[in-house]
Amino acid sequence: MNRPVRVLVAKVGLDGHDRGAKVIATALRDAGMEVIYTGLRQTPEMVVNAALQEDVDAIGVSILSGAHNTIFPKIIALMKEKEMNDVLLTGGGIIPEGDMEELNKMGVGKLFAPGATTSEIADYIKGWVKANRDF
Repeated sequence: MNRPVRVLVAKVGLDGHDRGAKVIATALRDAGMEVIYTGLRQTPEMVVNAALQEDVDAIGVSILSGAHNTIFPKIIALMKEKEMNDVLLTGGGIIPEGDMEELNKMGVGKLFAPGATTSEIADYIKGWVKANRDF
């Protein structure tokens, strides 16, 4: 790779619990990635536009509010609309396993439940980018 993997970490919607997102952002940075953290209360449109502007390889969304079945499909639709076909959409939070499977079928990458290690998340993102992006 000529440059570090670039990841946008976002908190979407009214969910104000950002400690986990900040921990992940720091861990990804420590793993050698460039991390852009959008802060709280982002809309799907804001996240996708920021990802486009920052030319990221991956978008990581932290959701604890239960709005995952609304937010992830909206982000995927916007990414397809903007032809961001080689950008990973991943995330984590309080998401039931059955919902994770349905979101995966829609095109969302692996989703991480509480207890996932930061190295597992970093390894997944790096592996996906290496396999799916032209470097």
